[in-house]
Amino acid sequence: MPATGHLQLPLLSAAQAQKHVTHNEALLMLDGLVQLSVLDRTHAAPPSSPADGARYLIAASATGAWAGKDGQIAFLQDAAWRYLVPDEGWLVFVAAERHMLVFHSGAWTDLKVRSAETLGINATPDSGHPLAVAGDGTLLTAATSDHRLTVNKASTGATASLLFQKAYSGRAEIGLAGDDDLSVKTSSDGSSWSETMRFATDRIIAGAPIRLRNSTVAALPSASGAGAGALIYVSDASGGAVPAFSDGSSWRSVADRAVIS
Repeated sequence: MPATGHLQLPLLSAAQAQKHVTHNEALLMLDGLVQLSVLDRTHAAPPSSPADGARYLIAASATGAWAGKDGQIAFLQDAAWRYLVPDEGWLVFVAAERHMLVFHSGAWTDLKVRSAETLGINATPDSGHPLAVAGDGTLLTAATSDHRLTVNKASTGATASLLFQKAYSGRAEIGLAGDDDLSVKTSSDGSSWSETMRFATDRIIAGAPIRLRNSTVAALPSASGAGAGALIYVSDASGGAVPAFSDGSSWRSVADRAVIS
């Protein structure tokens, strides 16, 4: 009997008797295939009391009426099992798992999204947040040995940061906020922000103008200008590198309070 190339639907022949039989057979096959969805993919043998029209993705090592039909689609029609042999690119929805599969290189595999403009996982994305995830935790793990989370910005004046909120109102922010220094900011209301720490290329500025700087003594900033309590790291102080603090007028060693400059 002649059939179509892709789905192998039976075709009518010229002067064929009982054309309705062939036509109905093609309709039944289309009814099983179009909008393909199966109940599950765990059965290797027909279930005991399937409903008419039920569809299953036959599991490996099939037995009974399904023997030798691993990976095929079985659907019950008028108390008889019919089978669809998948071809490259077929898609099927597995209702028990709420999961999509694709038939590729002779096997059913997970349908992987290569790219998308937005993605929501238990949440609704929008133009400002094309990726939205709602859950009690997010796991990012290494595929082999290392894992690095990258937050990239377009220019020095742009921002790349992690923002922590309460009820969608900002309370803390860590990152490169408007420049290339790493800063830590806090807020009590989401509107007014205080910088509590800044890490520059050669110094740490804590609650500016307090700073910790890897520098020579000659390059030390004014102790009075930095203010009492400012911290600084003196790399070539007498006796080796030491941290120092400002008493408001001089830099003193943290270890023995001796005046450094």
